[in-house]
Amino acid sequence: MKLHKTVVLVGMMGAGKTAVGKELARMLAVPFLDSDEEIVAAAAMSIAEIFERDGEAFFRDREAEVIVRLLRGKPGVLSVGGGAFLRAQTREMISELGVSVWLKADLDLLWSRVRQKPTRPLLMTSDPQATLAQLLAQREPVYAKADLVVETQPAYAIADTARAVLAQLALRADVLEGAST
Repeated sequence: MKLHKTVVLVGMMGAGKTAVGKELARMLAVPFLDSDEEIVAAAAMSIAEIFERDGEAFFRDREAEVIVRLLRGKPGVLSVGGGAFLRAQTREMISELGVSVWLKADLDLLWSRVRQKPTRPLLMTSDPQATLAQLLAQREPVYAKADLVVETQPAYAIADTARAVLAQLALRADVLEGAST
């Protein structure tokens, strides 16, 4: 199989972008990149620290810059933060240089995955589950603009979801060559 464009996994925190992305990259024998990890490495501080020190707008600007840089590199699998795809300019760059795949997950699944993680700055509220529900409701219409959609299921192992993404990519000859459908 030959990947022609970077596959950009989008969706809510807890949707499985990093785990599925690593498995998909392994299946395709391409690099896996995580925009959040790139930002953390460049800033030498956590995302929560960047949010606290510089604010969300500053973070989103740096995030957009990093995503464009990664999209211009060798095709691979890129996991982006949950808010990255919300920016119209970032969506346009992803559409132009790559292909977006929304890992769609329902609230119960997302909450089961993020409730024990203190590293989510947007969930540092008095009612994080309600905040997550509100974010999901706001973001779903934008995520629905992704090129491809793959529903994640609680019963799916990481490899199952990665195979479901691969099956969607196989339908796009401009993205993936030599995949059997």
